[in-house]
Amino acid sequence: MPRHKLTESGIRTLTKPGVYGDGDGLWLRIQKGGSRNWIFIWRRGSERREIGLGGHGAGTAPVSLKLAREKANAIREALARGEDPRPRQPKKELTFAEAMEAVLELKAQESKNAKHKQQWEMTLREYAKPLHGMSVGAITVDDVVSCLTPHWTERPETADRLRSRIGIVLDYAKARGLRSGDNPAAWKGNLDKLLPKQKKLSRGHHAALDYHDVPTVIAALRSSSATSARALEFMILTAGRSSEVRGALWDEIDLDKSLWVIPANRMKAGVEHRVPLPARAVDILKERAAVRSGALVFEGEREGRPISDTALVKALRHAAPKKPATQHGFRSSFRDWAGDTTAYPREVCEAALAHTIQGVEAAYRRKDALEKRRALMNDWAAFCANEKE
Repeated sequence: MPRHKLTESGIRTLTKPGVYGDGDGLWLRIQKGGSRNWIFIWRRGSERREIGLGGHGAGTAPVSLKLAREKANAIREALARGEDPRPRQPKKELTFAEAMEAVLELKAQESKNAKHKQQWEMTLREYAKPLHGMSVGAITVDDVVSCLTPHWTERPETADRLRSRIGIVLDYAKARGLRSGDNPAAWKGNLDKLLPKQKKLSRGHHAALDYHDVPTVIAALRSSSATSARALEFMILTAGRSSEVRGALWDEIDLDKSLWVIPANRMKAGVEHRVPLPARAVDILKERAAVRSGALVFEGEREGRPISDTALVKALRHAAPKKPATQHGFRSSFRDWAGDTTAYPREVCEAALAHTIQGVEAAYRRKDALEKRRALMNDWAAFCANEKE
C-alpha cells in the first residue's frame, strides 16, 4: 500500500478534526480540541484493531512524523511474523491468601470429612497469616521459614502440617503459571537445612492438667468475657473435643432438655453423641444465644466461621500460664477425677468421653446411660466451680 502521504509542513496546516492517513495503517487523528495523536490501525479477519503511538507536536514526549513511521514499521514487522503487536497486559498478581482460598475450595470438594476440612482451614487461615498479603509468585524460602519458626518447636505436628499445606498452595500457584522454580516449602534438601529437627512426639498423649488445678483454671476463664473463654469453659464442662465445641451448631442444642446432640458426621467415632448439659453449660449457651448472629454457637471473628483453635489456645495460656496444659488434656483431667473421686461405673465415664467400648460389653450395652451421665456431669461441673458437696 502507498506510504508517506503526509509531510511535516502539511501536517501543520491541518486544523479540521478528522483522521488523516500516511499510508499502510499509519494515521494522524485530530480531535475537536486540537490535540493530535498518531494511531496504527489494522484488521484481523473482521476485527478492527488499533494502537496509539503518541501525540504529535505537544506534550513532554512529542512523536514526529519520522518517529511515527519508525513505530509503524515495527508494528508491520510484528504482524508479518504473525505476532500481536499490542502491549501485553501484565498478569494480575495473586496473593497467597487468594491462592489459598482456591486450594481450600478444591479440598472441600475432594473431602467429605468435616473435621479434615476444618483442620485445613484453621492451619492455613490462622498459622499462615504472615504470607496472606504476599504475592504468591514472590514468596521465598526465608518467608516460609519466618512463618514456620514460631510454631516449629512449640507445636511440631501442627507446624509440619502447616509446611506441607503451604507447599501445596505454592504448587497450585506454579501449576497456574503464577510462580516458577523450586517450592520454598519443600523439606528435603531445603528446609531441613534451615530448621532444627523436631522432637519425636509421644503419640496419643496430650499434656493434661492435674484435676485439682481445674477449678483454678475455670475461675480464671470466668473472669474473662471473651468468646474464647466461654468456649473453652464449655469444652471443659462437657469433656468435649475442641473440634466438637468449635463447630457446635444451635440446631444441635435443646436448652429445654439441657441436651447437646452431636451428629455422627462431627464425631471422631462416626457415632451420634448425646451430651447432658450441667446448669453452668446451659447458662453459657443462654449467654451466647443473646448475641447469636448465625448457626454457630461459638462464632469467630470472621462471620460464619467457627472460633479458631488458636483463640482457644490463647485463652488457655492466659488461664493457666505456668501449667503444662492442652485443650484435649482436659478430657484426661476429667477421666482422672471421675476414676479417683467418684463411684460411677467405668462404662459411664467412658460414655461421657464418647469412647467406643469393645468386646462382649459392646454386644450387650446398647444404651448410652444418659441420665447416669447427667449426674456425672453435674458433679463434674460442681467440682470445676469448687462448690462444696
